[in-house]
Amino acid sequence: MSFIENRTFQLWSSFMPKRREIKNSIDSNLYSLEVFSPNHFDNFDPNKSFQKWAAIAVTNFDVIPSEMETLVIPTGLYAVFIHYGPASEGHKTYHSIFAEWLPKSEYTVDDRPHFAVMDHKYKKDDPNSEEEIWIPIRNRD
Repeated sequence: MSFIENRTFQLWSSFMPKRREIKNSIDSNLYSLEVFSPNHFDNFDPNKSFQKWAAIAVTNFDVIPSEMETLVIPTGLYAVFIHYGPASEGHKTYHSIFAEWLPKSEYTVDDRPHFAVMDHKYKKDDPNSEEEIWIPIRNRD
């Protein structure tokens, strides 16, 4: 997937009917994860590919449907932001993070998965929707 060739809708459309087969979920939150190459944001190219995951958190990997994969998110420091508003306007929040907050901060993006947490306040394209955006960070060298 890439930012230009965005197949998020198809990913979630295939994941949602099967998520009930996962019996050991920790909570009802949904997680949208992106795994980027280490230098993905250097000389940013919206055509550059990355991995996108539709996920839920589980207690262990014992009861995962065979067609699904597992991912362990390494611990580390994250900057957490709240996106308020419809999902279709999420790009504005990401722009604010990467073009405004990050360059002025003492941090740089770390090489770990990025993710959004969608709990009961997430309502897709409702103007009152909320989701947490977690960006992996580390101190600048």
